[in-house]
Amino acid sequence: MELIRRLRIVLGESTRQYEILLVNDGSRDSSWQQIEDLMARYTEVRGLDLLRNYGQHNALLAGIREARNQVIVTLDDDLQHPPEEIPKLLAGLEDYDVVYGTPEHEQHGLWRDVASHFTKLALQATLGAETAGKVGPFRAFRTETREAFGHYSNPFVNIDVLLTWGAARFAAVQVRHESRQVGKSNYTFLKLVNHAFNMVTGFSTLPLQLASYVGFSFTLLGLVLLAYVIAIYLINGGSVPGFPFLASVISLFSGAQLFALGIMGEYLARIHQRTSDKPPFVVRQSRSHDQLRPPTWLPITVSGEPGERAEPGS
Repeated sequence: MELIRRLRIVLGESTRQYEILLVNDGSRDSSWQQIEDLMARYTEVRGLDLLRNYGQHNALLAGIREARNQVIVTLDDDLQHPPEEIPKLLAGLEDYDVVYGTPEHEQHGLWRDVASHFTKLALQATLGAETAGKVGPFRAFRTETREAFGHYSNPFVNIDVLLTWGAARFAAVQVRHESRQVGKSNYTFLKLVNHAFNMVTGFSTLPLQLASYVGFSFTLLGLVLLAYVIAIYLINGGSVPGFPFLASVISLFSGAQLFALGIMGEYLARIHQRTSDKPPFVVRQSRSHDQLRPPTWLPITVSGEPGERAEPGS
């Protein structure tokens, strides 16, 4: 696998100890079999096989919780983020808690770019940080940061938001962005928009505040119109002509109420999900290189005692 080959070269030059953790997010092809083959060949490769497809961020959370070294680097397996750019992220960790690799020139379609931009705007509104507009799946951070969300059990997961719970210093460095080597992305325009909506309603009270502002504004407008109707009645002694206008105003009020109720309904749905204690992911099996090798028992005789079993390499 090209990704593993390049990762081993880069990581071998950057550190003395590392592991490569591959997460199979419920894929229906032979991905897990390929991961097992890689684990059999390379001792530094580990694998997680999730019970079903939970989504990119949920799968990342599973891998982050399984990591055993001091620094975690996340990236997709499509080689759009070259592994050779990892040292740039690691260098930034000397002064920052989280470092993102921002593509110099992204190579996506028009609608994918629009949806990605919308998602980053939603994240920026959620985080209230300038760096939020530069986030991406290519990131590096210290493993200790995950302790801030160690007990998070909501099925709605956003790694970038969770990182803000344990980190305050964010940075972004420019990296190369190459075309996808194999297959196509599962992220469509609608999926990205839905992800942005879930992110805003799942990690921010901004929609509730927006609903309150809209409701308050229309309440003020209704009071002004009521004062206008009363004033016209007192001055002219008759009703105000223009039933269509009043009907339109009533429609606007009804729309504002339904909008506010819809936002509240979204939050109630998330409260329901949270109280049900539904896990963000379930690991089917966790495997490493040593677990793939068949056990070989070697008879050892010590001081005339009967032979005892020893693990390979003992």
